[in-house]
Amino acid sequence: MASSKPTPPPLAPLPTATPGTLALPVIRSIVLTQPLSWLARGAQDMLRGGWLSVLHGLLPAVFGAFLVFVLHDRFWLLAGAFSGFLVVAPVLATSLYAISRAIERGEPVDWQLIVKTWTRWQYSRFAVKGGYWGMVRFGLLLALAGTGWVLTSAALITLMAGQPVNTPMDFVRHVVLAPTPYLFELWLTLGGLMAAPIFASSVIAMPLLLDRRVDVLQAVLASWQTVLTNPLPLALWAALIMALTLLGLATLLGLIVVLPVLGHASWHAYRDLVDASALPERQPPEEVR
Repeated sequence: MASSKPTPPPLAPLPTATPGTLALPVIRSIVLTQPLSWLARGAQDMLRGGWLSVLHGLLPAVFGAFLVFVLHDRFWLLAGAFSGFLVVAPVLATSLYAISRAIERGEPVDWQLIVKTWTRWQYSRFAVKGGYWGMVRFGLLLALAGTGWVLTSAALITLMAGQPVNTPMDFVRHVVLAPTPYLFELWLTLGGLMAAPIFASSVIAMPLLLDRRVDVLQAVLASWQTVLTNPLPLALWAALIMALTLLGLATLLGLIVVLPVLGHASWHAYRDLVDASALPERQPPEEVR
C-alpha cells in the first residue's frame, strides 16, 4: 500500500492590523526638482486666493516691522520673536492650506472659509479620535522647540562672544565678523542641528492634521517618514524655505509675497508626498456639527 505524503501544516495567517494600531498614510517618492513645482503652484494659488492670501503675508510683515521698531536695541527678544515665528509658521499657515484645498476642490474661497478653518474644524464630533485641538498641541510643541533654540543660542553667544550683543549690528560685529575662531560657523551648525528635527516633524504634519482625522503623533511620524523616503528633495525644499524666508525677513515687505507662496506650496508638497486616501477624511469646516 503506497504511503501518502504527509499533509503540510496550514500556513499561519498573515498579521492584520488590530484596532488601535497607529495607521500612517502611504508616502510617495518624488524627483529632486519637485519642490520647484510646489513654489510655482503656490504662486498660482496666491493669485487665485487674492486678498485673503495676501493678508496672510501682510499681517506678519506689519507685526514684524512693529517688533523691529520696539525691540531694535533688545536683540535677544527680537531674535526670539522671529525664531518663534519661523518655528510655528506651519501652524499659522493653516488657513492657507484650507484655501489651497478649497481651490483644489472647486469650493468658494471667502472670509467665511478662514473663520471656519480657525474656529470649527477641530471641534468635529470625531475630534477625540482625530486629534482634538491637534493644531494647538502641535503649535505648543513647536513653540517649546523654538524657545529651546533661542535659549541655547543666547547661552552660546554670551559665553563665546567677546562683547555683549544687544542689537542686530552687535550680532554682525561680534558674531558674524568675530575674531573668535569659528563662532558664527558653530552657531550656524548648532542652529541647523536643532532645526532639522523640527523641519522633519512639521514638513507635512499640519496639512495632514487639517485634511485627515489623525492625531499629532500620527502626523509627526508620517512627516518623519516623508523626510526619510525623500531626503534629497526635502533637503532642497528646506533650503528653499530658509532662503526665501530670510529674503522676506531682510526686507519685511518681502514677507507679503513669500509667506503666502510658501504656505500654499506646503499644501502641494503634502498632496504630492502623501497618499492619505485610506485615512478617514476630516470634515470640512462647512460640515462641522
